[in-house]
Amino acid sequence: MGLFRLLFNLLWFILGGFFMGLMWWFIGILCFISIIGIPYGRSCFVIGEMAFWPFGQEAINRSYVNQRHDIGTGTLGTIGNIIWFLVFGIWLAIGHLGSALACFLTIIGIPFGIQHIKLALLTLAPVGKTVVPRRM
Repeated sequence: MGLFRLLFNLLWFILGGFFMGLMWWFIGILCFISIIGIPYGRSCFVIGEMAFWPFGQEAINRSYVNQRHDIGTGTLGTIGNIIWFLVFGIWLAIGHLGSALACFLTIIGIPFGIQHIKLALLTLAPVGKTVVPRRM
């Protein structure tokens, strides 16, 4: 399974994952420019790394990993996610959905389209999420 994961990640990176990962990191840099955007920027860099190499990883709520709530997984995180989606998230979602549509046009691209859909859903609420290796 590790060989297929590596192969899919390399193909993903070459065929468009590099661009979407850079978009996540670019928005992360924009968020770090302002002090109030730092939690968003942190999430962008964590998820941007997943956007570069998505196969074998999944995004879950940080409270499941840490076994406690923090500022990003509580009420402030929810409010932050709403603001995030209205300012940046919608543009990343459109980018991922457009990429997914392009991937779905070919049979070979279907696994890549599924990953774009997962990442598009993640753009709805990235604050309070972390990326962990998927268990097989």
